[in-house]
Amino acid sequence: MRTSSSNSLKHALALVAVSTLGACGQPNQGASTEHPLPVVSVAEVVVQSLADWDEFSGRLQAPESVDLRPRVSGHIDRVLFRDGSLVKKGELLFQIDPRPLQAEVNRLDAQLQQARTKQTRAASEAQRGEKLRANQAISAELADARKTAHQEASSAVAAIRAQLDAARLNLSFTRITAPIDGRIGRAQVTAGNLVNEGATLLTTLVGTKELYAYFDIDEATYLKQIRRIRSEKAFSPSRVPVHLALSTDERPAYEGRLDFLDNQVNPRTGTLQARAVIDNGENELTPGLYVRLQLPASDRYPATLVRDEAIGTDLGNRFVLVLGKDAVVSYRAVQLGPKVEGLRVIREGLKAGDSIVVNGLQHARPGARVAPEPVAMATAEVLARLTRLNASTEPTPVAQQGPERRTSP
Repeated sequence: MRTSSSNSLKHALALVAVSTLGACGQPNQGASTEHPLPVVSVAEVVVQSLADWDEFSGRLQAPESVDLRPRVSGHIDRVLFRDGSLVKKGELLFQIDPRPLQAEVNRLDAQLQQARTKQTRAASEAQRGEKLRANQAISAELADARKTAHQEASSAVAAIRAQLDAARLNLSFTRITAPIDGRIGRAQVTAGNLVNEGATLLTTLVGTKELYAYFDIDEATYLKQIRRIRSEKAFSPSRVPVHLALSTDERPAYEGRLDFLDNQVNPRTGTLQARAVIDNGENELTPGLYVRLQLPASDRYPATLVRDEAIGTDLGNRFVLVLGKDAVVSYRAVQLGPKVEGLRVIREGLKAGDSIVVNGLQHARPGARVAPEPVAMATAEVLARLTRLNASTEPTPVAQQGPERRTSP
């Protein structure tokens, strides 16, 4: 009985073992034999004709700046402008009480009439004296005295006329007008105050239609610009384009032209002062602002541009992953240039027509296949800005010496 039970147990264990081995030997029907390909965004590089730019910092200054002071003394009757407003040349700003000077004009006018009456009588006496001398009715001495009296009367008329002209001029100075178009400061005096000729500061006025941007350039930049200028026929510094950005601008928002290069390099700093003229037709800029300026540093060349996120770092080297045949990516070392309109210039390593991984760089491995999703390297707006930037590197035409403003994108 015991032997029979033992044999039955061994038989059952053997069946279990065989079943287990059979189950282990069968493949798992639910498991996948291949991993899915990594999905990455791929874009074709942008090729655009560009020039390199050197950047400098400077300050805006007004080409015209006026300290308004009275040309006659008197009491201010009226102040006729709003502080900080734009004014036109000839616009009345201050009115000085004209009554004292008007009285002086009236007095001299009366004296002039009196002097003219005396001149007329002296002229008649002199003419009569000449006739009497011809008839030997009076002595030559008396005739000459009458002639001299006439000359003195004429001189008196001329003297009073000159005084009257000066008085009228002083009367006109009671109307203080804007000598230039521009933006006016605050009034330093108010109505009722006494102002002194040539001493009292009334206000300040700066021209704003165009502004100067002064900045210092190093010797290398100066020589580079001079060589570029001389290499072009009929090319002058005033035709060199300049881009300008304010402290809050991410990119240049204004265009101007190089206007002036100083005649010597400062031996202590090794720099030379330069000046650009910026159009301010919409009066957005004001003197004193800090600005960043860019000068073209090279001739135009076909530049290859990519997004910064498409560039990887490998032990200090920069690389991109280039999409090749059969969706296989390959490692490509690159040399970087400046950043232009949000895209990075690639000096070496890429060419027109190359497509690179721009998103998902961490999921792709050189030599491996990927699942590419085509995207654009740059938006239409960026491409449009690149086109405008390309056009702005052209020398300013001689017929268009004034700078052109470019709206900040």
